[in-house]
Amino acid sequence: MTPPTAPLLPRRTRAVRLSGERITVRVDLRATAVGLGLLVGVLVVGAIATTTGDFRIPLADVVKSVFGAGDPATDFIVRTLRLPRFTVAVLAGAAMAVSGAIFQHLSGNPLGSPDVIGFQTGAATGALTVLLLADQNGPVAQGAVAGCLITAGLVYLLAFRGGVQGFRLILIGIGANAMLVAANNYLITRAALQDAVGAQVWLIGSLNARGWDQAYPVAAVLILTLPIAVAQSRKVVILQMGDDTAKALGVPVERTRGLLIAVGVLLIGVAVAASGPVTFVALAAPQLAKRLTRSASPGLVPAALMGALLLSGSDLIAQRAFPQPLPVGILTAALGGGYLAYLLAREWRGRSRV
Repeated sequence: MTPPTAPLLPRRTRAVRLSGERITVRVDLRATAVGLGLLVGVLVVGAIATTTGDFRIPLADVVKSVFGAGDPATDFIVRTLRLPRFTVAVLAGAAMAVSGAIFQHLSGNPLGSPDVIGFQTGAATGALTVLLLADQNGPVAQGAVAGCLITAGLVYLLAFRGGVQGFRLILIGIGANAMLVAANNYLITRAALQDAVGAQVWLIGSLNARGWDQAYPVAAVLILTLPIAVAQSRKVVILQMGDDTAKALGVPVERTRGLLIAVGVLLIGVAVAASGPVTFVALAAPQLAKRLTRSASPGLVPAALMGALLLSGSDLIAQRAFPQPLPVGILTAALGGGYLAYLLAREWRGRSRV
């Protein structure tokens, strides 16, 4: 006997007519309100991040600088130092959150996140291979995507037994994550001292010295993949009913799952290449968005906005709230560790009642 689940709260929707008499779109009012609130939060964080610091700049001057009408000193601080860092935080946080939502959908478990089941660590392994064994200026993004793709393929192959069960996927992924952490540590110990120190700081997850070169690839991948993921989201809900049911309803199971895995891998790969393997954003953002919207599963757009707010807000706190600025990965790990313990305890309680 499975434990009873709380019924979903009724959804407040409004039919919006776009054109003609037959084309209508149902808008979830709560999800829309939550999304707008998260967007406002991101903008507030951006305003604080670009106006405060060692040199305070009025918001009006920041706006002028963004549009190319500021003085040279303000332009350098805003457009070269602060705005690129904030942009990378927003884009990488959104990419991590969408990737986390995709893999949580596919595994049917909130613990099926790329930073728990080894995909994010695999991306870090690929990036470290390029940084330490190839060239410091090598194709880090390509290495991260390749490492994530190889890890995802191996974990799914090992977890596949007439289908992929979420709990088996998570257990195998945790084991793969441990082995990849060991591989990353080995790569660092074999590197030159200066390279090893830089790689260790990068592994923590940091947005220091991030510029537009790191922002552009993440932006391009988000623009390319987010519409695909949103378009496939209805099929994912059907996939959670089981492969046989999904096939009976006309969903191409293997093609849909493969497409979504490719999208999730690409997103987490470029995010790791831009910001390092910042932990727990991919795990927490989709679940927090789900609870705010009170939906049955984490929506991709609210999850993206939540991820952007989490990473940019955490980076702002890590820079401003301590005597010495901290890498953002330290703060997200401290906050996310408690959240992971809560999820594990809830999963254990749920299974012990079966």
